[in-house]
Amino acid sequence: MANLKEIRNRITSIKSTMQITSAMKMVSAAKLKKAQDAITAMRPYSSKLTELLQNLSATLDSDAGGAYSTQREVSKVLLVAITSNRGLCGGFNSSITKKVIKIIEEKYTNTSVDIFAIGKKGGDVLAKQFSVVERRNDIFDDLTFDNVAAIAEELMELYVDSSYDKIEIVYNQFKNAATQLPQVEQFLPIKPIEGGDAEAVNSDYVFEPTKEEIVEALIPKSLKTQLYKSIRDSFASEHGARMTAMHKATDNATELRDELLLTYNKARQAAITNEILEIVGGAEALKN
Repeated sequence: MANLKEIRNRITSIKSTMQITSAMKMVSAAKLKKAQDAITAMRPYSSKLTELLQNLSATLDSDAGGAYSTQREVSKVLLVAITSNRGLCGGFNSSITKKVIKIIEEKYTNTSVDIFAIGKKGGDVLAKQFSVVERRNDIFDDLTFDNVAAIAEELMELYVDSSYDKIEIVYNQFKNAATQLPQVEQFLPIKPIEGGDAEAVNSDYVFEPTKEEIVEALIPKSLKTQLYKSIRDSFASEHGARMTAMHKATDNATELRDELLLTYNKARQAAITNEILEIVGGAEALKN
């Protein structure tokens, strides 16, 4: 019967785990809907703003973008790693930390690299191997454009004062609840447009004021929007990954519970059979 007691305890424990994972799945599903709507609505705006800025820059002199377009010899790089503050979301956080490590080992072997960690989980892991110069774990407590813009301004200042020659963002792009794609985007300097017809800009738009003034005003806004989109993408990906992970955990717990129930019933049946045999054997002994 001691064995039966142990199985009962395991079944009770698994049922409690199922309740927790099921509740977390429902919470993440509710948060995912809001986060998904936000990033879906923002992507067209962000893409069009970036496209407009790149097209305008292509028609101007190479130094038209000012300090944010200055190409320098890359000797010091800052990687902005966007993860989450909490775990239980499958491989969401580990995919970013692995991506960052791979970038450093393959792309910046002989270059000084620092980490700007947005999210506690990524910062904790990367700090064991690399220099994490700053952590911003509070951004997810109140994820607004103004709060993200303050971080973007800090990054822009680090580039302008030549603290870093290149800044890249590493984050998870939301595709659907089950799929998150690790992405690497160049934040600064502004990446020039690849190919395209620069003359098309002159015929598609009427500029007021001048193109130079528009580019100068658009660049900070575009950079802030780029960072905000990346964090929003990561935020939606986190809830999608957590919902999927908790769904799988609930399914696994259900399967394990069913197996233990079957084992328990078999053991209980065997124990009852043994008791009956002992009673019958005792009765036969008394007859003899």
